[in-house]
Amino acid sequence: MAFSDRLDAMRDWLRHKWMYRKGGGGEAPGAASAATSGSAGAAASPSSSRSMLGWLKPVIILIPLAIVAYYAVGMAIVHNVDDNPDFTVPAADIPQGGSEAVAVAAALVDREVNQHSWTANDPFFQPGWALDNMPNFQQGIITALGRFSFELMDQLGRLRGSSEADPDLAAANGRLQYPGDVWLWNPSKSLALKSSSESQYREAREHLLAYNQRLSKGDAIFDRRADNLMATLDRFAADMGSASAATDEHIEKNAGVWIDTRADDLFYFNKGRLYAYYVIMKALGDDFSQVIKERNLENAWGQMLASLRQGVELEPWVVVNGAPDAQFQPSHLAAQGFYLLRARVQLREITDILLK
Repeated sequence: MAFSDRLDAMRDWLRHKWMYRKGGGGEAPGAASAATSGSAGAAASPSSSRSMLGWLKPVIILIPLAIVAYYAVGMAIVHNVDDNPDFTVPAADIPQGGSEAVAVAAALVDREVNQHSWTANDPFFQPGWALDNMPNFQQGIITALGRFSFELMDQLGRLRGSSEADPDLAAANGRLQYPGDVWLWNPSKSLALKSSSESQYREAREHLLAYNQRLSKGDAIFDRRADNLMATLDRFAADMGSASAATDEHIEKNAGVWIDTRADDLFYFNKGRLYAYYVIMKALGDDFSQVIKERNLENAWGQMLASLRQGVELEPWVVVNGAPDAQFQPSHLAAQGFYLLRARVQLREITDILLK
């Protein structure tokens, strides 16, 4: 390109720049103004977007953290596997002439439903929904109490099975058979509202207390005969046999699995069942103290209670379902099953003595 051509091109470029600075260049002033306004709006838009994103970012982070904290703190507050082996009812709360075992059963329901939180039916928005061990422990307790309430209605609370079932015991038994995982509403099954598990158990407790009050006044029956005790212990032993079979089946199918999410469910369900039987039979020992003394069962009764207590007091940090002959991996289900079976064998020995 010649030098003159370069000068012409530079002159044209300068003239062009000058015209745009003055608002010229064949462009209307309004259009230039609109373009300027549009540029300002376009420039403002990314800025406001960045401002909004800057405000939302901590909120997006804080909401999940708040949810995690809600469940973590709530679970720590609610969680309570109350396996106190010395649980009893003050003598002042047992009506004179009433049954100590019935009073203990009512007190257990009160403790798990009213004093502690019943967690087996908690909906997803309550921290107890995320718990695992406590709900299974509570359901194990209710399972054993349901068995005891049936024996009360069918054996202990009537004369040789020929009389009519006591109405309070029948009502208590029916309510203690109610599933433990029923909340007020479950749309996956029905749109209708239902009675919650804890409401049923509270009513069962009221009927047990009413029965004991009537018993103290002579208006109800608690037949303290040896054959009644034998029949009741036979049913308890059969229930323990069922628990042992479920444990054996789980060990056979899943032993050696390091992460067995169902092992702790079964362990704590059995623990709750053993615990309820322990405190109930400790109280039955007082109710039937004369029979136990007459048949020289004090030592056998004490050994049976000791086996139940040892099973209850097993409390591993993490329930591991190792093979029974594993060298390094424990089998907590097998250890629990040992005490369960030993208590069952001792129950059978007691019933054999009562049969003679």
